[in-house]
Amino acid sequence: MSAHAAAPIGGVIWTRPFKVLTFLAGVGVVLLLVRYTLGLGATTALNDGYPWGIWIAFDVVTGTALGCGGYAIGILVYVLNKGRYHSLVRPAILTSMLGYTLAGLAITVDVGRYWNIFRVPIFFWDWNLHSALLEVALCVMAYVGVLWIEMAPPILERWRVGRSLRLRQFASRTQPWLERYMLYIVALALLLPTMHQSSLGTVMMLAGHKLNPLWQTPLLPLLFLISVIGMGYAVVVFESTLSSWLLGRPFETGMLGGLARIVAYITFVYLALRFGDLAARGALPLTVRSGWLSFCFWLETALFLVPALMALSGRVRANPGRLFQLAMMFLIGGALYRFDTYLVGFTSGPGWNYFPSITELFVTVGFISAEIMAYIYFIKRFPILTETGRAKQREAHA
Repeated sequence: MSAHAAAPIGGVIWTRPFKVLTFLAGVGVVLLLVRYTLGLGATTALNDGYPWGIWIAFDVVTGTALGCGGYAIGILVYVLNKGRYHSLVRPAILTSMLGYTLAGLAITVDVGRYWNIFRVPIFFWDWNLHSALLEVALCVMAYVGVLWIEMAPPILERWRVGRSLRLRQFASRTQPWLERYMLYIVALALLLPTMHQSSLGTVMMLAGHKLNPLWQTPLLPLLFLISVIGMGYAVVVFESTLSSWLLGRPFETGMLGGLARIVAYITFVYLALRFGDLAARGALPLTVRSGWLSFCFWLETALFLVPALMALSGRVRANPGRLFQLAMMFLIGGALYRFDTYLVGFTSGPGWNYFPSITELFVTVGFISAEIMAYIYFIKRFPILTETGRAKQREAHA
């Protein structure tokens, strides 16, 4: 096997951290059963003024943004032809697949009549072609399927060398066909997030005056798209440095430093558009006159700007710890921007307020725990991470 080929890292699945994650995920499942039994009114803090809360703002809007690593790396590798980043493709697609799959499940939790969701892609004669949410729903549903297809190669590779004769035969027949059409799958995987991530910004344009002018702008679709590309690269840096540290693998600082520099350039474009738009709309004074909202605005701005400035330093880009810090700050900044747009900066009117219930919080924790568990299982049982690290370790002990 080539030193740069992907391989399962192996090891025991049922470790102590995995047991803790299983417990948290189990609590989430129990509360989901309560939600489906008693309904949204009895288990959430949602109301007529705030028809969606943390399950949309975090699990869907922020969760899909954090799941755009595969999209961002795909642009770099397949559009810009930067082949040296190819080893990051599979881990990025895995995080995207898990993030989008759980976001799709979160939608079924938040929607009142979840049993009618199957009608969205099938009953096309009932479509409201002027609906931004329809575009988001169709693209997210399609993209979840596309991501599972993109994740099929490592699964099929594992099955081809497994014990099951039926799985070996299935993998042998399917893999050549999949390789033949993968180019079209990749093209679709680049198109769909571009559409629905920008449309998530379009959705909040419809809020009109109920969204504070610090966030309400005709540029919302563009700002959502640009920031999500930066978040995609940042989440790859975050995931790679964290997994290397936890698994004792060598850090890929060369590639990750390159991604950090790209994040910096994207951030400067994003902030130039953001402040240019505020100036053009005469809203700059609101950045210091809006009380708590001004604090939120400057906090998210700092969480974008500080890691971007850090990434300009070659010394920082060569330090795995610093790379982890700047990636984490950028991700928090991107998440806060989406929270501010969907919840903090949104005002329904006098008499309405929202803070997530215990059920909402623990269901969200359960989703996050389940995603981490699935990631651990996949990297230990399927060829996701490259073999480069192990090769270097063997050379060091030779």
